[in-house]
Amino acid sequence: MDFSKIEEKMDKTLSVLQENFSEVRAGRANPAILNKVRVDYYGVPTPINQVAGVSVPEARLIVIQPWDMSILKEIEKAILASDIGITPNNDGKVIRLAFPELNEERRKELVKDIKKMAEESKVSIRSLRREGLDEAKKAEKDGDITEDDLKNAENEIQKLTDKKIEKIDEILANKEKEIMSV
Repeated sequence: MDFSKIEEKMDKTLSVLQENFSEVRAGRANPAILNKVRVDYYGVPTPINQVAGVSVPEARLIVIQPWDMSILKEIEKAILASDIGITPNNDGKVIRLAFPELNEERRKELVKDIKKMAEESKVSIRSLRREGLDEAKKAEKDGDITEDDLKNAENEIQKLTDKKIEKIDEILANKEKEIMSV
């Protein structure tokens, strides 16, 4: 039986989790939080990094320098309309996003949020395991594989699941440490 499809889907779940974690504001400037912000550029919703230079000159500051100064106000509006929770500071040439120090309560809230995201990913991984097991049972029922092959497939799928859930726990632990140590 071919497990590459199941593993591919599980890896996709992991990459989505990592992308979601990168967008969590952990008290330090991270340009990834701007990934979902779209600027109206001549009627087309465009990612900020395609209309401006985004840099992180300090740990708690993102500077956005538009290539076309006429969209400075549009970038500012887009950031205000997004849910990143930071007010842009526009000086007429660049936009600065200053990240405030996180208090203990907010850190605990963020940790709770990321744990929920990790749990959702685990549920997704387990769902993929169930799909794989159902597929293997169907193949055995149809006579495509033997009972021993079914047992081996179940073991392999379980090993794969355990490995991916362990990876989720590792990613979660690293992000939790990052949030609590800022």
